[in-house]
Amino acid sequence: MKIDLNSDMGEGFGPYSLCDDEAMMKVVSSANIACGFHGGDPETMARMLRLAKANGVGIGAHPGLPDRAGFGRREIPYSADELRQQMLYQLGALKAIAASEGQRVAHFSFHAAMGNMVNRDPKLADLMMDAIRAVDPELIIFAMPGSEIESAAKRASLKTLLLFVADRAYDAQGRLVARGLPGALVKDEAAVRARVRQFLVERTVTTIDDVTIAMPAKSILVHSDTPGSLELARIVRSEIEAVGGTLAPASEVVG
Repeated sequence: MKIDLNSDMGEGFGPYSLCDDEAMMKVVSSANIACGFHGGDPETMARMLRLAKANGVGIGAHPGLPDRAGFGRREIPYSADELRQQMLYQLGALKAIAASEGQRVAHFSFHAAMGNMVNRDPKLADLMMDAIRAVDPELIIFAMPGSEIESAAKRASLKTLLLFVADRAYDAQGRLVARGLPGALVKDEAAVRARVRQFLVERTVTTIDDVTIAMPAKSILVHSDTPGSLELARIVRSEIEAVGGTLAPASEVVG
């Protein structure tokens, strides 16, 4: 059983960082690299690429809204075409830096508010997926099970990898509980270990209202800005290994 473990990386900028990216790169199998809008900058992107290469970690683009102060988590009423251009700008930047480092961007994962906006609008989702396919039809799209992003990626004949989020609570419809609501963030180590083991063994998750739902994912996400994220990622990795799973980057999991 091949399982991907991924985290959003390089989301600081200049001298500022959100987590120990160097240590996190030794734990994960795929890195979603911030592309300069909600976080990241050219130097940070290059450093993440070099760290990924040194540790055999798969590379993905992680574009978000241009809102550093809000960390890309505040929705901004851009037009669909404006969002498309912002996404392409960031994807192109990472692909260019990766090419200069002799590396290839293998996957794509929306950040926060940009992803939420795409997931609510099938037409926007199609616009985004068609644009991604025009740039690189081999990119693997990270998506939540049953999401508009997953459906649009399939319509655009793009490969998908479905995510289970280890550090966020789910509701009975399989959606992430909104940040700011009680219990939305799961940061207790024992709780993360238990829910990851449940996912790996049963392919289910228990929701915030104590309902068990199916979770047909093959990649586990730990947000790097969650308190204690490095230790949580280590717990996830240990659970994957404990059930006999093999940690692998997105490109190997999807095949």
